[in-house]
Amino acid sequence: MFGLGMQEILLILLVVLIVFGANKLPEIGGGLGRAIKNFKKATTEPDEIDVTPSSKKKDDDA
Repeated sequence: MFGLGMQEILLILLVVLIVFGANKLPEIGGGLGRAIKNFKKATTEPDEIDVTPSSKKKDDDA
């Protein structure tokens, strides 16, 4: 996992805990979870369908 060992991960988590505090961590985790969920949803959604009438498209091209 990115060449990080257990000690490095614990050190990073400790720094995050000190910087943001224990009360803010659930909010940060929830925000990250929502961001990941929205990203996955956006990448799996089909492309939007163009519903412009074909006669109008030809008029715009000319």
